[in-house]
Amino acid sequence: MSATLGIFRLQQVDRQIDRVRSQLDTIQKTLENDAELKQALNKVEVTQKDNLYASHEMKNAEAEVQAQKIKIEQTESSLYSGNVKNPKELQDLQMESASLKKHLVTLEERELEAMLKAETASTEYEKAKTELELLQAKRGNEHKKLIEDKESLTKQLESLADEREASLAPIDTTLLQSYEDLRKHKRGIAVSEIEDNACALCGTDINAAAQQNARKQIVYCPSCGRILFAN
Repeated sequence: MSATLGIFRLQQVDRQIDRVRSQLDTIQKTLENDAELKQALNKVEVTQKDNLYASHEMKNAEAEVQAQKIKIEQTESSLYSGNVKNPKELQDLQMESASLKKHLVTLEERELEAMLKAETASTEYEKAKTELELLQAKRGNEHKKLIEDKESLTKQLESLADEREASLAPIDTTLLQSYEDLRKHKRGIAVSEIEDNACALCGTDINAAAQQNARKQIVYCPSCGRILFAN
């Protein structure tokens, strides 16, 4: 792949990213103008995070209880197996078993507390979602469509980010820096195609030699300074 083709493909991806971000910004501004909807959306986001955290804590508590029960089973198995004859060792096993059972009570209390918190968090999350759905219905299909579009565009942006990462691999660091600098100063467009023997963006004539060079190496437009791409 030539350097210009690589940088041209990168620009295609970047322009798609720019368009998606612009659409997302427009949607976000529209949604933010509705304070009540903004509050409902925020509540769903917060309660969702709380629900995930509470669920995680509950699973950890359940795992700790299960692990403690296994330790108790192993200790009592040794205690009652008949293999341990030494009175001191038997006494130590009895004390260890008692200690493990005592701690199990504490862990089970924590588990119950975690389960109650998870149940409350789940209820709050479902309540927040219901309130949002009712508000969206009240607002009509317009806001609902905006939110659906936002989710779709967000996924598209994630996919484009992966595509951009892959596009960067063959591009030289120096060239990439030049490209990024041009993007900043040329309204997001660093590469211009050559069409009808001219720079497609500024209209400056490009001679045959420059066009031929542009197919193999980096050539800049003598007028607008953008990187020229010859198909």
